[in-house]
Amino acid sequence: MNGADRWTDLRKLLTRPGKITGPGFEPDPALLEFLQEDARVLCVGAGGLGCELLKDLALQGFGNIDVIDMDTIDVSNLNRQFLFRMKDVGKSKAEVAAERIMQRVQGVTVTPHHCRIEEKPMEFYEQFHILVLGLDSLEARRFMNQVACSFLEYDDDGNPDMSTIKPMVDGGTEGLKGHARVILPGVTPCFECTLWLFPPQTKFPLCTLAETPRSPAHCIEYAHLIQWQQERSGDEFDTDNEEHMRWVYDKALQRAEHFGIQGVTWQLTGGVVKNIIPAIASTNAIIAAACALETLKLITMCSTGINNYMMYVGADGVYTHTVSYERDPACTVCSSSVPFEVTSTNTLQQVIDALVADKALGTNLSAPSISHGSENLYMRGVLEEATHDNLEKPIGELVEDGGIIQVNDKKLVSTMRIKLKYSDLISMQQ
Repeated sequence: MNGADRWTDLRKLLTRPGKITGPGFEPDPALLEFLQEDARVLCVGAGGLGCELLKDLALQGFGNIDVIDMDTIDVSNLNRQFLFRMKDVGKSKAEVAAERIMQRVQGVTVTPHHCRIEEKPMEFYEQFHILVLGLDSLEARRFMNQVACSFLEYDDDGNPDMSTIKPMVDGGTEGLKGHARVILPGVTPCFECTLWLFPPQTKFPLCTLAETPRSPAHCIEYAHLIQWQQERSGDEFDTDNEEHMRWVYDKALQRAEHFGIQGVTWQLTGGVVKNIIPAIASTNAIIAAACALETLKLITMCSTGINNYMMYVGADGVYTHTVSYERDPACTVCSSSVPFEVTSTNTLQQVIDALVADKALGTNLSAPSISHGSENLYMRGVLEEATHDNLEKPIGELVEDGGIIQVNDKKLVSTMRIKLKYSDLISMQQ
């Protein structure tokens, strides 16, 4: 296929009007040029799902793609992560995937980043038009969700500024099941709004692990949770450290032999310790295709997108279902502000203590700094001495009822906005 014919179908899609186009779509041949030359896409993850995403995005016409992944290639990846070969074992996933895509797809530039997502500054993420996630970790998804929502700004009436929205497409697979979702911070529910969709991780009773193990997983978890603390209490366990994982594997094998249990393997050890569900290549391909298509829709508005969560089940035939989940108006990550009730006579120190102790808010707080508008109420670090006296002042003297305080903390990716409600004033009004 020559260069002129390669984009025939995509050109038709971007230059024809229709009743199912997205809001604001204007047919224009320049859209293809924008895809190929100007659009910036970040693919987060270069594993099973990430390899498929990179391939699909490149073949759709995206000319500038970045990929970030901290992992290196393991021989167990080769059955489904098709961009890698045996000679690549031990190399960076991001670097090899980028090189392989550029070898196979003419005209695309893929820039690899071999590092943790937390190591990149916010300025790095700000340069992209859209974020596409191919992750297998709940914690990593929550971090990227905070990144996307951190760019969102609201007006004085609590309405999102549409120009500050950083779209994010998230895909995930578990065996023969998967999902694709579109997150538009401030418009659709963010990841934190629907955290309940993710079931809690499986926990084994410690008495079973210690006394009556019945499966290979019991032996692995005993070595991981109990033996490690007994024999290596001074070392912090790191799932990405091969020596640590090898130690757990060897100990689990010994325990399995003692109890006559078969089935402890290196791959199963990694799956149990890292809570990894075996991946299936066909599921990755289906979900990646859905995510790549939604990315194209969001960038060009050539068609209406999903609203806003698609699930796929391939265990018994092929089943897909789209659900329109709703935003949590009190979400600590994507809402304009989170209501928080105190009394006007509470001191600023008491308000800070209450925020840290709160079940929902406190998980992301350890040593918060507080501001109100352009005024610093209490700041950690070099400004602490200048703002320390405010800690003993009643909050009612510092912030009006219904006022919004900005909370910053080293555990937060972005500022948390808290809307204070004074319960004593409410009761007086009643």
